Amino acid sequence: MKTIERAATIAQRWAETAPPTRAAVLTAVADALDAAGPELIPLADAETRLGAARLTGELARTTFQLRLLAAEAAGGSTYDVRIDRADPGWPIGPRPDLRRYRTAIGPVLVFAASNFPFAFSVAGGDTAAAWAAGCPVIVKAHPGHPRLSRRVTDVAQQALGPWAELLGLVEGESGGVAALRHPAIAAAAFTGSVAGGLALARIAAERPVPVPFYGELGSVNPVLVTPAAARARPEELAEGYAGSLTLGGGQFCTNPGLLFIPDTGPLVDLVAERLRALPAVEMLNERIAEGFLTGAERLGAIPGARRVVWPDGLAPRLLELDLTGFLAHPEAAEECFGPLGVVVRYTRFAELAPAVAALPGQLTTTLHAEPDDELLLTELRKVLAARSGRVLWGGWPTGVAVTAAMQHGGPFPATTGPMSTSVGTASIERFLRPVAYQGWPGHLLPEPLRDDNPWGVPQRVSGPVG
Repeated sequence: MKTIERAATIAQRWAETAPPTRAAVLTAVADALDAAGPELIPLADAETRLGAARLTGELARTTFQLRLLAAEAAGGSTYDVRIDRADPGWPIGPRPDLRRYRTAIGPVLVFAASNFPFAFSVAGGDTAAAWAAGCPVIVKAHPGHPRLSRRVTDVAQQALGPWAELLGLVEGESGGVAALRHPAIAAAAFTGSVAGGLALARIAAERPVPVPFYGELGSVNPVLVTPAAARARPEELAEGYAGSLTLGGGQFCTNPGLLFIPDTGPLVDLVAERLRALPAVEMLNERIAEGFLTGAERLGAIPGARRVVWPDGLAPRLLELDLTGFLAHPEAAEECFGPLGVVVRYTRFAELAPAVAALPGQLTTTLHAEPDDELLLTELRKVLAARSGRVLWGGWPTGVAVTAAMQHGGPFPATTGPMSTSVGTASIERFLRPVAYQGWPGHLLPEPLRDDNPWGVPQRVSGPVG
């Protein structure tokens, strides 16, 4: 593929650019996308049905994260420089001069997502992270918004100027598979279904030279409500849950598909009341709509499941199970992409820790509790953290902040790489690899490792001076 080959020819030169240059390029792309917003947003709406308001916010998030990662690259901390000067008195024997840093892994293949046509697509977070790491990017366009993908590629390439080959686009399922198999591709990132992600992960692992595959696959993001919280604020919880469950038509990877509540109280009826008042949603495309209806029927057929809110078509739905029935049917914890919630009633709060521990890995887990509950929650906190990448106290998981401390990843099958995040500045780390130089003449070292530190990057230095 010529697109990948062109990226490969520019990869080393981009990896060796100074941090300010790299940051300026990312910022230029952000500026160009902002300027093109009046053209891009209607195009995105025509292909995804997400609405101008939502897409305006998403484009703003996309350009914000480009600038945020540009600033991270400019600071030089991504190199993680560690210098151990030669030390003849090292306790376990003389130590040579060792200098370690992280450098770009090489061309990255990004599989765009259906539900975020800007933020997880051509110039989205994966692309920004790879560029900030020093890697060119090939994007496999999502078939749900092909015209937008092509236009964003044009806008970004024009902004890249002499670095236009840092971004390439491929289309079609066969094109994406061929790109993943191309020997020049050094890593891949994916956001989508479990089935699609696993198929691609297998290809990445079975290549003659396997490559890292960072897949975000599936999550139902359980929410746990203590008895005290259910008694203290049922209206607030019902309003918040219904809003989070149906945000964006329920088409978020952080959609809270599981809600654990006490077996007494009005909470399920309050949630149902709010969901019945909501209209049918417009889903991203017909394939996703059909998948939602099929998934809903599968979940609705679970023995013991009560169809609390079960309209025809694409309106929000709600199922109810007791904890015993839920544990007897693990399929009740499988993702149904869309506005469908499964309420699980428990008798004793202590039953929840083993129930959550038995769940597959999640992007998020959320706990709604009261101050008086705190003495009961230490062990549960550990269980929640073991099952997810982000643990919320209150609030709702559908808000994903783009910031330094964000963790958007989790144990399998939430992701294939639980050590990494696809949101926030730490996302850059996925596309870096460490290299150590031993005993090299200083003037031949890469700039971040030199004693004179011409790029002014942070260095952690130990050992004798001089």
